[in-house]
Amino acid sequence: MLENPVSSSLVADGNRLDFLPTYFGDELMLIGEMLVYQTADELCPDYKGGYWLFHELSNGGFYMTPDFDAPVRISVAGNYFDGVMSPDAAGVVISLFAINKLISAMHGQHDVDALIDRYHFLRDFASEHAEAGLIFAAID
Repeated sequence: MLENPVSSSLVADGNRLDFLPTYFGDELMLIGEMLVYQTADELCPDYKGGYWLFHELSNGGFYMTPDFDAPVRISVAGNYFDGVMSPDAAGVVISLFAINKLISAMHGQHDVDALIDRYHFLRDFASEHAEAGLIFAAID
């Protein structure tokens, strides 16, 4: 466990427009957002789109979660994970996959060091999450 726990706060509606440029950067914000939704479509068999909540982390990280009232099934073909988790934990998984995809796709074309840092900030948060075991089973 980290010495200073990482906390998450929901981004207020009035600050939503600043979220994507702040965390993905002006040049990559649309690609980053699209990758989150595309990754949700790939990992969540029941995902059909919808409203997303934005979360900022006290360590400088971020993540996005689907605004669902029910648990979310996550299925990862690459590691044979198939499980059900809260929308918050699913958002962490989806965001980690999407950020990783963006880093891989843009490496060498853009400075992705800030995204690499934010990926690790989110992993730090994931390690303290109540559903850390499910999150890490899904991403490893």
